[in-house]
Amino acid sequence: MESPFRLVDLDRSTSPPPGPDRVLVGMAAQPKTVTGEFDVLLTAAPGAPRPWVSCPDPHATARRLRDAVTRQPAACVALVQVLRMGAVLPPPDRLLVESLAYSTLQGGAAFRAWLASARRRPRPPRPAAEPVRLRRDGDRLTVALDRPWVRNAVDAATRDALCEALEVAVADPSITGVDLHGHGPASCSGADLAEFGTARDPAEAHRVRVHRSPAALLQRCGPKVTAHLHGACVGAGIELAAFTGRVLAAPDTVIRLPETGMGLIPGAGGTASLPPRIGRERTAYLALSGAPLTAVEALRWGLVDEAIDASPALAASGAVR
Repeated sequence: MESPFRLVDLDRSTSPPPGPDRVLVGMAAQPKTVTGEFDVLLTAAPGAPRPWVSCPDPHATARRLRDAVTRQPAACVALVQVLRMGAVLPPPDRLLVESLAYSTLQGGAAFRAWLASARRRPRPPRPAAEPVRLRRDGDRLTVALDRPWVRNAVDAATRDALCEALEVAVADPSITGVDLHGHGPASCSGADLAEFGTARDPAEAHRVRVHRSPAALLQRCGPKVTAHLHGACVGAGIELAAFTGRVLAAPDTVIRLPETGMGLIPGAGGTASLPPRIGRERTAYLALSGAPLTAVEALRWGLVDEAIDASPALAASGAVR
């Protein structure tokens, strides 16, 4: 079987058309106009413009990407396929395609192997009374994730409560601004590992994901939402924030998309929310590499709109009601 990874040195050769079942990476000493549909573009030039990713050693970065694709070929190829299709789909359909691919991978051997080897965090002794807290102040609504003991990891109850909060923002035209926060040391550390992968029916999981979707609601009300990021913003923590009209990040913000390492792709809307901000090539790089992105780097890329001086964390769990 042909390798699912293809590297093209654009300083030496022209690009072949990408195969539908491989990840195509191009690299060059300096950014240049290229032909062909590359999934990732690497350059040694600092501060390269979109769609290029600057890295000190493109060859070493390409090797790391090759190794990631070799370890999880199904997830990595599915990722770039979804991103390619998303470029020509209307926004709601991008979420559908993402969920279909995610559900397919969720039933695959690679994810099941990762799940079997992962250390599952035990369930808390009792669920959060209010995993999402709301406060109305005039025409502004504050929405705060309130599970700081798990860094606001998203479980089913949190997802449902977040949907209810965002439904208010969508339905009430008198709400002109929404602030999205996370209490405690981190905005959101992604999916809750206490529940992650427990769905045994991928088809039913897809149906639930489509009908109870914070991402779909943010597609509708995102322009009036400001996301306040601090600490770990992993998976859903950045995928949902990227839908908002404005993203503010504290200096300690660290962004990651780790899903392909688990045999999955981003499943909280990331393949739909990140490309409009940073392009599908940089989105693919983040997801394939799992590399962290600092607040300064995210600001340079346009994933963050403003870097703020201090953490916006709402440390007291009762601060927002």
